[in-house]
Amino acid sequence: MTQTILEIQSSARIDGSVTRQLAADYINTTKAENVITRELSDGISLLSADWIGANFTPANDRSDAQKAVLAESDALIAEIKEADTLLIAAPIYNFSVPAALKAWIDQIARVGVTFQYTENGPVGLLTDKRAVIVVASGGVPLGSDMDFATNYLRFVMGFIGITDVTIIAADGMNSDDGTKLEQAKTAILKAA
Repeated sequence: MTQTILEIQSSARIDGSVTRQLAADYINTTKAENVITRELSDGISLLSADWIGANFTPANDRSDAQKAVLAESDALIAEIKEADTLLIAAPIYNFSVPAALKAWIDQIARVGVTFQYTENGPVGLLTDKRAVIVVASGGVPLGSDMDFATNYLRFVMGFIGITDVTIIAADGMNSDDGTKLEQAKTAILKAA
C-alpha cells in the first residue's frame, strides 16, 4: 500500500530550520512513495468577511464569487483527505505556532467539511489518519506553561478527527549541545 504524507512546512526560515530538517528526516525514514508538500511561507489567505459568508452559505446556494473565495480552503482540505499522514513542521514563535500555520488551520477547520456539530458537541470528520508534529523551540520547554503550541496542535488535530498524534520535540535548541536534536532524530525512527 502506498503511503501518502502531507508535509506542512510553517517555518519562515528556509535554511537552517530544525523543523525542516526533522521533517526531511521523517520522510527519508518512512520512504513514503507519495509526499505532498504545502509550503506555508509562500503565503496563505487569512479569513475574511467574504470567506465567512461563503462558508456559511449552503454549498448548493454559493455564488461563483463565493466558490472562488473558498477555493484555497477546498484545495487545502483535499490535500488532507488524500494523505494518510500529516507531517506538520512547527517551530514555536513567541510561545505558539507561526501565523502561517494558524492561517492554515483556519482554512481547514470547516463545519460540515472537516468537523460537524452534534448534540454532544463537535465531531471530527477526517478519521483514519495520523499526524506527526515536529516541533522546535529556542527556549520554550514543550509541555511547560509557556508552550501554547503543542497542546493547541494536538487539540486541533482531534477537533478535525485525527486522534493518532505523535509529537517529536527539539526544544531548548538555544542551549542545546546536540543532545536534543539527536533525541528528536531517535524519536523519528520510533515514529516512522
